[in-house]
Amino acid sequence: MEKLSISHWAEADRPREKLERLGASALSDAELLAILIGSGTPKESAVDLMKRLLNDYNNNLNTLGKLTIKDLVQYKGIGSAKAITILAACELGKRRQKATIEKMPILNSADNIYQFMHTSIQDLDIEEGWILMMKQNFRLIEAKRISVGGLTMAPVDIRLMMKEALMKNTTVLAFCHNHPSGSTIPSREDDRLTSHIQKACEILHIHFADHVILTDGAYFSYREEGKL
Repeated sequence: MEKLSISHWAEADRPREKLERLGASALSDAELLAILIGSGTPKESAVDLMKRLLNDYNNNLNTLGKLTIKDLVQYKGIGSAKAITILAACELGKRRQKATIEKMPILNSADNIYQFMHTSIQDLDIEEGWILMMKQNFRLIEAKRISVGGLTMAPVDIRLMMKEALMKNTTVLAFCHNHPSGSTIPSREDDRLTSHIQKACEILHIHFADHVILTDGAYFSYREEGKL
């Protein structure tokens, strides 16, 4: 009986869909490699092909990474392009092990937020809104721009902001934006936005650390001014 191609598998079993649903860590080595090569042969799926390949080398990725293109193309269904992709992935894995972990800053004060963000947005002639997603110890997970406007900031989608925060397992959130006018005085819209973010964070049990307005050389902190 002819093997079914991955496209005919139940969606829950397809490697790409499985990664999208559960994350890369939920996939086996063979499934991850199958995503890289994309397809197998009419009689063998990409996953089965990778299982066979790994089995020949004791299911050891380190051993796999020592193979040559010539070694890999001996397998039906693996041409030079697929062999190169596999070896490139193995090499990236080795380099990642050697790379030092980049330490993200701790943004536990308005001044720290200002020092981190001002070089990015202080000289802009339009307003940009950024969320700073952090761990419980205020160490930054990711800074993400979520709004770009003109002289005044474009409306901020609170739902999108919270979605981003939840996807990053955020426990502490700060918002910051610049005032091209050079004034740090918050507008009524800034006050309304701060209130909306605070309420959304309370519902999701995320600590809203601050809303910081930045200019070239100064800032306004809702937290420091007792407005949070």
